[in-house]
Amino acid sequence: MKSSRDRTWSVGEVAERFDLPTNVLRHWESVGLLEPVRDSAGRRRYGLDDVSRVAAIQRSKAAGMSLDQVSVMLHADAPERHAVLQAHLDDLDRRMEEMRISRAMTEHAFSCRAHDISTCPGFQKYLSDLVAAFDQA
Repeated sequence: MKSSRDRTWSVGEVAERFDLPTNVLRHWESVGLLEPVRDSAGRRRYGLDDVSRVAAIQRSKAAGMSLDQVSVMLHADAPERHAVLQAHLDDLDRRMEEMRISRAMTEHAFSCRAHDISTCPGFQKYLSDLVAAFDQA
């Protein structure tokens, strides 16, 4: 019996399990992110390493990375790898702070009794950094 390490899947099977159209996997292959082996009939066969790579690409894309950034991340010898990854970490930190503020603002709005939420001082504190540029004009 073959172990899961030896098993392969078709492009359709991989696409279905990751809820992706098959053309996305083909595109990722065309830009060098994937290199599935071909069977004797020329059909793509994805092994467990390929599946892990698809998972890494999908997770990275969901986190906001471009395909170029993903390519650099997955290429251990890329000279710009650390710079690209640091830029992505900085972007994640910025986005997480924006999400934290948005969550606090939404929680305030959820419990606020003000008729017009935009005039509530408690709500406005979550907007002050964006509105501040207009105070200087």
